[in-house]
Amino acid sequence: MAAAQQSGRGALIALEGIDGAGTTTQARRLADALDGLGVAVHLTREPSDGPVGRLLREILAGQHAPTDATTLSLLFAADRADHIQREVEPALAAGRVVVSDRWYHSSLAYQGAGEERAWIAELNRRARRPDLTVFLRVAPEVAAHRRAASHRPDELFDALALQRQIALGYDEVMKELSGRERIEIVDGEQPVERVAELCLAMTLAALESPRSEVAVE
Repeated sequence: MAAAQQSGRGALIALEGIDGAGTTTQARRLADALDGLGVAVHLTREPSDGPVGRLLREILAGQHAPTDATTLSLLFAADRADHIQREVEPALAAGRVVVSDRWYHSSLAYQGAGEERAWIAELNRRARRPDLTVFLRVAPEVAAHRRAASHRPDELFDALALQRQIALGYDEVMKELSGRERIEIVDGEQPVERVAELCLAMTLAALESPRSEVAVE
């Protein structure tokens, strides 16, 4: 890889989409593919596995109710700050490619619109901007079918009507950020293998750009 070096900063790749879009599957496949190419990679997720992230996962599973929208927004921002300090920045400093299943785009799409979204953006202003965000666009009905087929318990945001709103929110967020960030949109309803191929190709293209310096093992 022409841009890969043994020293320097790593790169952050974020996978985004509504619940059932395939972000977890594709993040894992992307990390495995990069590892197979000899790229030093670190796979992670949000909510994180840190203390705030564990609390958030409990809330999303229906524990600690009721939790209002303001509290959730603050917790997600706190988890992201902790995640960056505890896990992401050390991996980037070591020259690794960090592949994250979700980033701040999820907060913007899931938790607000209009003035509320502007406030959430301010909460996340210090979060590192990804070198590439791949948005897996999937119809809410398709995503709901996938979640049902996986027998995964419903979580806080899984109601179909709410997922439709969130899907619209994602479209707005990606449009708003497209001029400021490197964002690629993929039809997530394609076969899993094809989506994985596209994610890898887009990631390799991003890593070849001058900004990214990643270690090869």
